[in-house]
Amino acid sequence: MERVGVVGCGLMGSGIAEIAARAGADVIVVERDNAALAAGQVRIERSLARAVSSGKVPEEEADLARASLTYTNDFALLSDRQFVIEAVAEDEDTKVEIFKRLDAVIKDPDAILATNTSSIPIIKLAVSTKRPEQVIGMHFFNPVPVLKLVEVISSLLTSDETTARVHEYAKTDLKKRVITSPDRAGFVVNALLIPYLLSAVRMLESGFASAEDIDTGMVVGCAHPMGPLALTDLIGLDTTLAVAESLYAEFKEPHMAPAPLLSRMVQAGLLGRKSGQGFFSYKS
Repeated sequence: MERVGVVGCGLMGSGIAEIAARAGADVIVVERDNAALAAGQVRIERSLARAVSSGKVPEEEADLARASLTYTNDFALLSDRQFVIEAVAEDEDTKVEIFKRLDAVIKDPDAILATNTSSIPIIKLAVSTKRPEQVIGMHFFNPVPVLKLVEVISSLLTSDETTARVHEYAKTDLKKRVITSPDRAGFVVNALLIPYLLSAVRMLESGFASAEDIDTGMVVGCAHPMGPLALTDLIGLDTTLAVAESLYAEFKEPHMAPAPLLSRMVQAGLLGRKSGQGFFSYKS
């Protein structure tokens, strides 16, 4: 994977672009407009600077990564990529449109198209292309440069060769721990995690316990690194809602249905860390 493309440079896309560049690939990052592109570039630069200052990454490696990154709004520049990872907002229509564009613009007949979706069925994206056997899920976790896990999800049409190549790239180049999942809503991690987060939201909504006590209970009592409400703020309430809706649509299990409070907070723009306010305040 010498020539990698990343579509989207938000929290997830910027992290994916950074680790791909640090792994030695030539990376092109595509965003919808200059403002989003500039914000993503700043995010990557800050992450690299933190890694250098902490001693985790040598300055020379960070400099090579910076030199390997190209930022653009021009989708056509992805035409020579061997591997492209889509990491835009968790919206099915948007992702389908991107996969149609990728299929049309990429010239390499062996190129792999991956999605970082956390809940949308891989097959829905695969069948929007003329190369469904080369479409696969590659779900990273935030913050991407720090967390070691990646879920690899093959659809019913993904070829064994594609799956093997992605496994090898994730383990050898990106130094990730790989787990596999069938193509079902939520995959492994979110199928377990989201109902837990929704239970915490319902507990808060019912007045049973405060946000602080809910999170303290899980951090101090169960040795979780972060409480469920703070974790929801980190993930983004909008993303949590989208995954919950996808899970409920597929399984119709009551514990997977979005809590009303979660829906109202998203409607109010209280999205967690990204907006400065969620279940907790992040305003300076």
